[in-house]
Amino acid sequence: MTQAVDKQALQVDIVSDVVCPWCIIGYKQLEKALATMPERFDVEYRWHPFELNPHMPAEGQDLREHVAQKYGTTPEASRAARSRLTTLGDSLGFTFDYFDGMRMVNTFRAHQLLYWAGLQGRQTALKLALFEAFFSHREDVSQIPVLVAAAERVGLARDEATAILEDARFADTVRAEQAMWLDREVHAVPMFYFNERYSVPGAQEADTFVRVLDRLAERSPA
Repeated sequence: MTQAVDKQALQVDIVSDVVCPWCIIGYKQLEKALATMPERFDVEYRWHPFELNPHMPAEGQDLREHVAQKYGTTPEASRAARSRLTTLGDSLGFTFDYFDGMRMVNTFRAHQLLYWAGLQGRQTALKLALFEAFFSHREDVSQIPVLVAAAERVGLARDEATAILEDARFADTVRAEQAMWLDREVHAVPMFYFNERYSVPGAQEADTFVRVLDRLAERSPA
């Protein structure tokens, strides 16, 4: 009879934004890495707020215009990047549905809702639902009805989600946490922290995450 081995506790803190394509790619790569060692870790995810565009107006901005203005990207390079992301997403089980007229939007409300979802133990489920809403279902994740619908889909209370967004009760908390990560020199996302010991910037390949996880396992207390 094989004796069960206790899994190692693994806390993964991820600083990200729900309109960041590389944030969902990075998460999917990490999940791919963890799938190669299913009996090794007991994983707890904690998502932290970062706004790619904190001054984005309520009406948003055309995505192609935004990318050209912010990064100086040519239309040809932008199309190539979207194609690459779509192909990479498909390989990881995530759908990017880029379309003409797609807009970059403000995500401050989304981060407030995610903070509350964390208190309810549904943060990862909501985060993934919001990634899908924006990138896969052409939904505007700055709008309260869209956010509330996503919350309801993952088992959160509609009325409470609506109230939280309407009275902005967690706005100051989210602003303070955003400032804290900026103070820690997080200026680009995704950023991953493992057991508050190892940091991994960007959407790394699964093999990179495997190496970090192996190092964590080797250096864990007996």
